[in-house]
Amino acid sequence: MRDVNIWSEEFGAVTDAPILLIMGSMSQGVLWPDAFVGRLAAGGRRVIRYDHRDTGRSDTVDFAAEPYTWNAVKNDVYRVLDAHGLESAHLVCHSAGGLLGQFIAVERPERVRSLTVIGSSPLGGGEGRVIMRALMGQPQPEGSLPEPAPEFTAFYRALMAAPPAQDRRTRIDAMIAEQRLLHGTGLPFDEDAARRLQERVHDRARDLSAVANHRLAAAADPDFEPVGALHRVKAPTLVIEGTHEPAKPGHSAIIAEQIPGARLMIVEGLGHTLPPQVHGELAAAVLTHTAG
Repeated sequence: MRDVNIWSEEFGAVTDAPILLIMGSMSQGVLWPDAFVGRLAAGGRRVIRYDHRDTGRSDTVDFAAEPYTWNAVKNDVYRVLDAHGLESAHLVCHSAGGLLGQFIAVERPERVRSLTVIGSSPLGGGEGRVIMRALMGQPQPEGSLPEPAPEFTAFYRALMAAPPAQDRRTRIDAMIAEQRLLHGTGLPFDEDAARRLQERVHDRARDLSAVANHRLAAAADPDFEPVGALHRVKAPTLVIEGTHEPAKPGHSAIIAEQIPGARLMIVEGLGHTLPPQVHGELAAAVLTHTAG
């Protein structure tokens, strides 16, 4: 299989300590807010963000002709590090990006200076199966991760049953509705700012529909994640969750329990997005965690 081209950009001085930002499944790198990135760069960090394959300005793949699994998405992280000349970096990860970061910290510990995971689930915990069972109305086996909030499940059930949006405005309206859901109810939601962001996401995508390949990649290898491996993480780890997390409530505490020495941080009002109200708190925590 050919290597896909991955779009990335960096901020700050090349001599500063590097932070690689890893966004979640089906998400462009620009969902790391400019203002948050700017705070990290102003704090003396070399900050890199990138678009996963099949998102944003990175290459899209004909999945039927060239299928891939999440292992390829994980290996793209190494390719981004290599392209920027980095043997190692601080990994700051969001949502499914946190699964990639945890896997890399287990698989290649020498490449991870520190690990920060925000709104994520524990590696090997079967988070995808938990969400799918919730969407299908199936009971969760004993010992499963906590399932999403009811409003999350209701939203995505309706989304799966709805016909695809056919025009730009309708697509963007749907993207804003999803952002509103993921934002949660703990902080005011700025719809004008959400529209500007989703217009940017929509218009910079090579093929907006290609993000669905991430679902196919996950289904192609449901056992991608190693089970029971988090005790092998050596990198200093910060785990962050909001009090209004709708997608993965309570998952962060499980990560922190399984990684030796990990610190759990709870952010008041935060849902599953990165709104301006928490940029200062999050950036300060990341800068402290990546110091030294």
